[in-house]
Amino acid sequence: MTVRPQVPNAAWPVMSDAFNSDCPAREILDHITSRWGMLILAALGGGPLRFSELHGLIGGISEKMLSQTLRTLVRDGLVARTVEPTTPPRVSYELTALGQGLTESLRQFLDWIRQHTVEVVAAQRRHDRQRP
Repeated sequence: MTVRPQVPNAAWPVMSDAFNSDCPAREILDHITSRWGMLILAALGGGPLRFSELHGLIGGISEKMLSQTLRTLVRDGLVARTVEPTTPPRVSYELTALGQGLTESLRQFLDWIRQHTVEVVAAQRRHDRQRP
């Protein structure tokens, strides 16, 4: 997941258009809809979590990928990183107001996936059997 501005020092458009490859919305769409981005945002929908809690909750994610994706989501303003001045420092992550608004829609999307996974897998198997 590359973190770089696509429109350096340009005037920000009033409306974004993710269908336009030069629009910053395309980069945001990539961050949010990545496999790990979606799962991290959904996991944080239940409240603040520490890095190790997120890592344990999201099966299959490496520490490196979790760290990179969290940095990206923090940069995008969707996740807040809080460091408590303890020894060792205690770091937690939580959704910002912007991230909370997004995860309301994301929950509906993930609910649809949960409800229809069996049907989609059955369709995939039917399709695969029909291929020569």
